[in-house]
Formats: sequence, structure tokens, C-alpha cells
Amino acid sequence: MISLEHISQSIHEALSASLNPTLVLLIEMAIAGILVISLFAVLGLVLVFMERKVSAYMQIRLGPNRVGYKGFAQTAADTLKLLIKEGLTPDGADKFLFNLAPLLVIVVAMLIMAPIAFTKGFQLWDINIGVLYVSAVSSVGVIGILMAGWASNNKYSLLGAMRSGAQIVSYELSAGLSVLTIVILVGSLSINDIIASQQNGWWIFKGHIPVLISFVIFVIAVTAETNRAPFDLAEAESELTAGFHTEYSGMRFALFFLAEYVNIFIVCAIGATLFFGGWMPFHIGSWEEFNHVMDFIPGIVWFFGKIFSLIFLIMWFRWTFPRLRVDQLLNLEWKYLLPIAMFNLLLTTVMAITGFYIK
Repeated sequence: MISLEHISQSIHEALSASLNPTLVLLIEMAIAGILVISLFAVLGLVLVFMERKVSAYMQIRLGPNRVGYKGFAQTAADTLKLLIKEGLTPDGADKFLFNLAPLLVIVVAMLIMAPIAFTKGFQLWDINIGVLYVSAVSSVGVIGILMAGWASNNKYSLLGAMRSGAQIVSYELSAGLSVLTIVILVGSLSINDIIASQQNGWWIFKGHIPVLISFVIFVIAVTAETNRAPFDLAEAESELTAGFHTEYSGMRFALFFLAEYVNIFIVCAIGATLFFGGWMPFHIGSWEEFNHVMDFIPGIVWFFGKIFSLIFLIMWFRWTFPRLRVDQLLNLEWKYLLPIAMFNLLLTTVMAITGFYIK
């Protein structure tokens, strides 16, 4: 199988040959940070363009088609506009928290990237509790949203932040329970162990109905957690202007905007890892020739292909379902998704104990 493992090993060996271990570690951390920031910048451009083109396709129109070839440079022009716009701070706002909130949101997104395995041996931090780490760190992001809403000294911002807090905290329960089904079947919290367990088949196929139910719950829950339509109550334009980031402009608004799309990428990366084998190619039982051909496709291509397929699914939701009311949103979680997820977790536990799945 083609992998990028040799790249990271070559860099480590080249640095270790002439530098002491502490300096090597610092340089490698700096390289990793630059790569993550670069990935965020590219994702912002690509996903915003993808959002516009997908929405245009759903509504039978063209979308951006003026700036650059078929509109490809439109998001770059929008980014430049945001960079040169003046960032205003409203009177009466808590300036320190107002400026800290967008930084906190984007830093949390960067931290979550650490345990994600892009391909074999290409991972920032191989931690043995990767799933727990992602769940714990991702829950901190809501603090930045609440901070932004309160510090803006604006009633619409505060209402949007309170809605977002209630929504994210609620749907985290269902998302966590759906993730636990895979953890129970694998018997490990390590991202690499979860990927390795899918060498002979992705969990979405070999996990039977409980894993399929978990996947459906996971997709609904993470769509709500990322404040995406039809769960975008936190920034409902018809009710709250722009929600928690109403008072933000310029680069600070751009950070919130970027964090939303990066979070979509991250949750889809987690979904691809848990249910679709991460960077693992598609294999079918004893079809050796077919499996050998699939192995020629690099793992990073498999991984990004799965991620963007899930992103397309989430974008599809936006142009298919109308926005829910607040009471409908919370009823869906507490009366339906959470009880189903709890029962499904029990069913998965029984399945794991009896060994009723393809090992």
C-alpha cells in the first residue's frame, strides 16, 4: 500500500542527524503547526466554493462564475475582502472576551486535528485515547460561542449564543453514544486501532444494523453540533440577524466563518474514521485481485474522498430540509435520538459480547 509514512520518517531522520532531540521536537512541532494552518486556509477556500456550487446545483443555477475560471477565484476574492475590512468593536462590549472568542474557537479546531490519521504513519499525535481526546476538546468550542454572544453586548448575539449552547450540549450526548458503539466493538479508544479493525471490512458494512443506526444518529448530531441547516437556530438570519457573530466583522468574523467549515471537515473526518475505515481502502472478502488494485490508491486519497462525500451529504441536508423550530430541535434530541442511541448502545454491547459481527 502506498503511504506518506516515509516522508515524515525522512524529515525526522534528516533533522536528527544534525540537531539535538529537543530542537528536533520544536522544529517538527513548528512544521506540524504550519501544515495545519495551511490546511485550514485551503479548506476554507475549497469548502466555501463547494458550498456555493452544491447549493447552485440543488437550485438549478450556476453559482459563482465570474472571478477566475468558472468562479474558482471567488472565495479567494472574498478572503481578501475580509482581510482588508476594518474590524469594529461595539460600544459596551467586553473587549478582551470579544477578541478572545474567535481565537478560542479556531484554536479548539486546531487541537482536534492532532489525533486524526490522514494515512498510514501520517498523524500529528498517536494517542491511545484519541476518541476521548476528540470528544473532550471539541466540547470546549461552545465556550467560545457563548463568550462571543455575551461579550458583544447585543441581545441578538446573546440569544444566538444561548441557543447554540443548548443545541451543542444536547446533541453531544447522541454523538458521543454513537461513537461509543464503535469503541465497544473495537475495544479501544485509539484512532489507529479503530482503523486497523476495519482492514477486512468497514464497520458500516460489517457492523450490521446497530452500526448503521449509529451512523445515522452521528450524522444528524454532528450536523446540529456544527450549527448547520436545518439546525442553524444559533444564526437564524430571519430571527437573529446573524446570531452570535452579529457584531463581528473583518478578520474576527472570518475566523468564525473558517471555524464553521473546518469543524464540518473534522466531524466528517471522525465519521470517515469510525464508520468507513479512515484511510483504509475498500476491500471485499477474499477478492485478492480486487483488493490488490484498491491498495494502489493512496490512503490519503481514500480518506479525503470519504470526507468530502460526507461533507456533500451534510450540504445536501441544507437544501432539502426546512429549518426546525427550537422546540422541535430539542424534542428531536431528547425524545427520539437520545433514547434510540441508548438502546442501540445496549444492542451493540450484546452484539460485541456474543461476537455477532465479522471480526
